[in-house]
Amino acid sequence: MQLGPTGHSDTFCRDNLPPFELWPELNLAGFDYPEWLNAGVELTDAMVARGFGDHTALIGDGRHRTYKELADWTSRIAHALVEHYGVKPGNRVLIRSANNPAMVACWLAAMKAGAVVVNTMPMLRAGELAKIIAKAEVTLALCDGRLKEELVVAAKEGALLDRVVCFDGTANHDAELDRVALSKPVRFEAVRTGRDDVALLGFTSGTTGEPKATAHFHRDLLIIADGYAKEVLGVVPEDVFVGTPPLAFTFGLGGLVVFPLRFGASAALLENVSPPNLIEIIQKHRATICFTAPTAYRAMLRAMDEGADLSSLRAAVSAGETLPGPIYEEWQAKTGKPMLDGIGATEMLHIFITNRFGDSHPGCTGRPVTGYQARIVGPDGAELPAGEIGRLAVRGPVGCRYLAAPEQQRDYVQHGWNLTGDSFWRDEAGHFHFAARTDGIIVSSGYNIAGPEVEAVLLAHPAVAECAVLGVPDPDRGHIVEAHVVLTAGHAAGPLMVKLLQDHVKAAIAPYKYPRSIVFRGALPKTESGKIQRFRLREPA
Repeated sequence: MQLGPTGHSDTFCRDNLPPFELWPELNLAGFDYPEWLNAGVELTDAMVARGFGDHTALIGDGRHRTYKELADWTSRIAHALVEHYGVKPGNRVLIRSANNPAMVACWLAAMKAGAVVVNTMPMLRAGELAKIIAKAEVTLALCDGRLKEELVVAAKEGALLDRVVCFDGTANHDAELDRVALSKPVRFEAVRTGRDDVALLGFTSGTTGEPKATAHFHRDLLIIADGYAKEVLGVVPEDVFVGTPPLAFTFGLGGLVVFPLRFGASAALLENVSPPNLIEIIQKHRATICFTAPTAYRAMLRAMDEGADLSSLRAAVSAGETLPGPIYEEWQAKTGKPMLDGIGATEMLHIFITNRFGDSHPGCTGRPVTGYQARIVGPDGAELPAGEIGRLAVRGPVGCRYLAAPEQQRDYVQHGWNLTGDSFWRDEAGHFHFAARTDGIIVSSGYNIAGPEVEAVLLAHPAVAECAVLGVPDPDRGHIVEAHVVLTAGHAAGPLMVKLLQDHVKAAIAPYKYPRSIVFRGALPKTESGKIQRFRLREPA
């Protein structure tokens, strides 16, 4: 195995890829791209050249932008990044923003300029951002001016990030980056990047809360569109995409940016994510493809009972957490259309096992996307027969490449297969069914939450002597974070203490990670060696 040519003068990412012997086996048959490839160009200028210049690409902040407008906008920003801010090919550029057209423009422009982009969620706090900045050795950040405070604090804490440049994510476009870009020409000679150059670092917290960076190439971004989106969704230019996942999640980036832009379709972006807002935008723009988690679909089903018209949707894609059978069945009963459950991973970039329009079943995740193989393995790595629960192993045209993390790479990639941290079983017909997470991650409303990270924050509060965090079933969110807390002397349990601890967690880490349930205990059950027995925490206090 060897990598193709590079256009990066800053070789940090390529230098920190895992050694080839730790890579998963890749099946690139059918995904043939030229040696020199820039995904930012393919999703903008190349689409204009194909005749989509006057077609709507992005809907957001009160206006529609055509592919020609998007191509011009991204070229202006790319000029600014290179000429004004000194971005060199291979430099890492962090982007902090909610889902809006300006964030998409910054991402595409940075790729045109040959940068490696690190998209981050707007809910992350300074401490979380600082870890990402350190891991990726980021020196420049582009930030929606409304979200700059936490990033400025992170910049002060770390020596690497020396510049935070603000853009305006509203319709005004009146911030530093916007003003600099406005003076630049609309034609930009994009950096000649290699198809095997890293384009994106997708961060995942893992079980400890420590960030791990997954490296994805320019070709990978096109593979997920030319594979899943083409085969399963059958995207056409008339499609309008909508959804709730943050673009910092590869699930959201693929479903709300890469997929529509690859095929000349449109994306309606939503900053304030909530089921009512999602319902409104589906009705307003007659959206045809929706990406969200089961929690939101449950709310949409209730809205349909109140007269909401979601008949324009032809594809309802569910991922991020397992889709309960009753939601699938109720959706099909009310719409006459199946819900496409699927599973992906940040390490794999996007969905690799899915239901299909002609092959969809409740309580079932489906079959592998073309180009992927999946199997269920036991502790020794041997494949298990149908019906037995084991670890899900997958391989295909994309795979896990952790940046500068050989030990984590060895855990995730074994014998050429990616081990996703999920327990599944396979039926006789070859369909895969989710059983449980195997790596301690709590999945709540589509968000992955590491219990130890929440525990560490709680233990930093003076009222907490001991604590243990676990996920407990919840009818609306799939699971919620539940904290079992032993208080220090002099502190009283009660509603006031619950709110105090919840607010403490929200202030320290992304608010979606806070414990929605807190159980106060006199002591935590432990083994003789002192290890907390989490299984006993599910018993009454």
